[in-house]
Amino acid sequence: MLDDTDRRILRQYQADPDLKGQELAERAGVTAATLTRRLERLRASGILKGAQAVIDWQALGYAVEVSLRVTLDKSRPQAFEEFTAAARKVPEVVEIQTFLGQVDVRLSVIARDLGHYQQLYREKILALPHMTDVEALMHIARIKYDERLPL
Repeated sequence: MLDDTDRRILRQYQADPDLKGQELAERAGVTAATLTRRLERLRASGILKGAQAVIDWQALGYAVEVSLRVTLDKSRPQAFEEFTAAARKVPEVVEIQTFLGQVDVRLSVIARDLGHYQQLYREKILALPHMTDVEALMHIARIKYDERLPL
């Protein structure tokens, strides 16, 4: 599916997404026309989904991150859909993951401080539907965070 040229382009693009066309083409060892054509093909095939702004929520005053492992009432046919729909409405929930197994959902929640987290937990998290159990894991440090793929 990907050839060596595609991989070189994607490696360079991941390394520095702010590079503009000509410089990216030079670093990837292709012409600007080839780069444009390849990027269009990668986007059309769904491999390259686009670019996004990454905002440092800690710089905005959010000092607390908590992972909540949630078990849902599986006897309710719409439990997953209703729970995730409600969780999406909580602005401080920055990530939702679903699993197969004892834990059904993991929420990543940010808060300004412990008092703010306690308020969020009591007023918004505990109000989410169909929860049978919730376990909070306080984040201490992020050891590795890298969305780059080994191409």
